[in-house]
Amino acid sequence: MPPAYGPGHHPARPTTGRHSSDTSLPEPVTHPDPHPPGLRRVLATPHVTPLLVGTLIGRLPTAMAPIALLLAVRAEDGPLLLGATLAALYGLASAIGQPLLGRLVDRTRTAPVVAASATVSTASFTALAVLGCTPQPVAAAFLAVLAGAATPPLEPWLRAMWPRLVAAEDERAAFTLDSTSQEMVFVAGPLAVTALCQLTSPAAALAVCAAAGAAGALAVATRQPARCKPRPRPSTHWSGPLRSRGLLLLLLAMAALGVNLGSFNVLAITLADRHASGWLAGILPAALAVGSLIGGLVHARSPWPVPLSRQMVLAAGGYALCFAPMLFATAPAVAVALSACPGLYLAPMLAISFILSDRLAPPGTTTEAAAWMIAVIGVGHALGTAAAGRLADHGPAALAVLPVLAAALAAAVVLARTDLLTPANTPTETSA
Repeated sequence: MPPAYGPGHHPARPTTGRHSSDTSLPEPVTHPDPHPPGLRRVLATPHVTPLLVGTLIGRLPTAMAPIALLLAVRAEDGPLLLGATLAALYGLASAIGQPLLGRLVDRTRTAPVVAASATVSTASFTALAVLGCTPQPVAAAFLAVLAGAATPPLEPWLRAMWPRLVAAEDERAAFTLDSTSQEMVFVAGPLAVTALCQLTSPAAALAVCAAAGAAGALAVATRQPARCKPRPRPSTHWSGPLRSRGLLLLLLAMAALGVNLGSFNVLAITLADRHASGWLAGILPAALAVGSLIGGLVHARSPWPVPLSRQMVLAAGGYALCFAPMLFATAPAVAVALSACPGLYLAPMLAISFILSDRLAPPGTTTEAAAWMIAVIGVGHALGTAAAGRLADHGPAALAVLPVLAAALAAAVVLARTDLLTPANTPTETSA
């Protein structure tokens, strides 16, 4: 039987980040580590690189599907509202499904949950590619919901696993690496959708969503950590991680961030239509992601010598302040430049959020807590997409107000009760 370890366990972690009972992993290192500290040492840790690559591939549909659904409806001469509704349904269904699948992962093996959900999601995307969206809107809505609800819980699982895979002193670098590398998904995803729609059709983009989800799930499910049983864990309340008031505050801030990101995608398409430049629909979200990639790399190399709660306030506030100039984005070049600026704070904000989530969650609920984080971002994304779809007829200037206000709300929520974001049992908070 493989060794029992998993995201539901909160052991006293050795400095090597490996459990002595995990016989599938190398023995604890007793000699000086030949790898330099930080990102490269994290990547050199057993299992990390294959799991990270697999989850990145598996996450591609989350970045591609909302834009692919919007562009598919537009290519079929359907109303933008229908496309926004399908994208919102996909995001909302994913938000509902992730905590449920995360709770399953906390209680069972990861591999079967990932394999089963990937099968359903892949089949749904394939059906959407074959049937189209506008000719059969009810069927398209059902398939979008099914594809979203069955999104494999790769992202929350890996984020719950970081404290079990890496050394304690590398935990901050691992979370930053995760959040930063995720921006590659949100660079490649929108660009791939735009290219596929321009060169072939939106159906091809939906087919790529199916293939990427299946490939990523397969890559993760076949790795040793995903096939191990979680350790026996203490019984938990029916509400799981939602018992934590600090986590609830964090979830509210992340929901506002989701509204910001969802409405921004519609703003990008509206600006592309206004300037007759289809490439803007993919370039603007990609510019935000590029900024986030840069910000994440800087954050990983320049630790902030302040508590995590304070780091969260600074990151959320910086993101909101940098997003405000989008109200004045009129020319395409200006819009691209302004889209990159708030991204500088996006990856740091996400990395800090998931570290806080791991520390605020009750024992045995870390995967579900990470799934709730992703879920509320998805709910906010869906609400932001749907609301922006209704505002699209009023032009980019009016539409830009929604993402700016949502970013400001995320910062205000964190600033209002910063005290709740201080884990009571985390003496090393300032080092994270």
